[in-house]
Amino acid sequence: MGVSTSDPDKGVALVTVDFPPVNALPVQGWYDLADALRTAGRDPEVRCVVLAAEGRGFNAGVDIKEMQRDTGHAALIGANRGCYEAFAAVYECEVPVVAAVNGFCLGGGIGLVGNADAIVASDDSVFGLPELDRGALGAATHLARLVPQHLMRALYYTSRTATAAELHAHGSVWRVVPREALRGAALELAAEIARKDGYLIRLAKAAINGIDPVDVRRSYRFEQGFTFEANLSGVADRVRDTFGKEERA
Repeated sequence: MGVSTSDPDKGVALVTVDFPPVNALPVQGWYDLADALRTAGRDPEVRCVVLAAEGRGFNAGVDIKEMQRDTGHAALIGANRGCYEAFAAVYECEVPVVAAVNGFCLGGGIGLVGNADAIVASDDSVFGLPELDRGALGAATHLARLVPQHLMRALYYTSRTATAAELHAHGSVWRVVPREALRGAALELAAEIARKDGYLIRLAKAAINGIDPVDVRRSYRFEQGFTFEANLSGVADRVRDTFGKEERA
C-alpha cells in the first residue's frame, strides 16, 4: 500500500499507486507521489516514467473522508498543496511521463493524466471531474488538456464522465487496450521513448513545456482559490456531507 517505484525495463521507471479500496489519496499520499515522480525524473538512467495504479481504478481523487474527519481546514489545505505538488511533479518531470489508466480516473486523477505526456487507457476507463458533487472545484485546467473547451465545460458542470474511446477520438489518449494488456502497452510506449538519447529527451521535454500555451501551475492555483472560498462560505461542507449518503439512499 502506498507509492512504489520499480525498473521494469532499461531506461524506464514504473511509479505505482496503491491506496485501497479506490485509490483516493490522503494528503501524505499526494506528497509521496510527487516525491517518487521527481526522484525518478532526476535519475540519469531513466528516460521515461510510467505512472500506474493497482486495484479497481487509477485514481478517485482526494480522500473525502479524511476531510470529513477534520474539524478545521488543515486537511483541505494539505490536499490542495499535495495535489498541486503531485500534478506539477508529473508536468515538470525531467523525462516524459506515460499514464497507464485503468477503470476510473476522477478528480485528482484528471490532474495527473492531464499533465502527463501520453496516456494509455484500458477499454473500461472513464474520465471525469465530480468536483461539484463533492463540494470542491479544480482540475478544469487539466480536463481542458484532454477534451475541447465546450465539452470540458459540459462535463464539469454535469459531473459526467467520458470514456477512454471518446478521449482517443479527441486525440488525447494514445491507445485503448483491454485491461489485461494495459501495463504491457504502457511499458511498450515507454520503452520506445526510452530508446532516445537521455540528454536529448530531457531537452525535448523542457522545450515542449516551454512552448505550452497555458501555465498549468498558475491556472490550477487560480482554481484552488475558489475551492477554498467554497469552504469558507460553508457550501463545500454542506455538499461534501452528502458524500456516500446518496449511494445508500
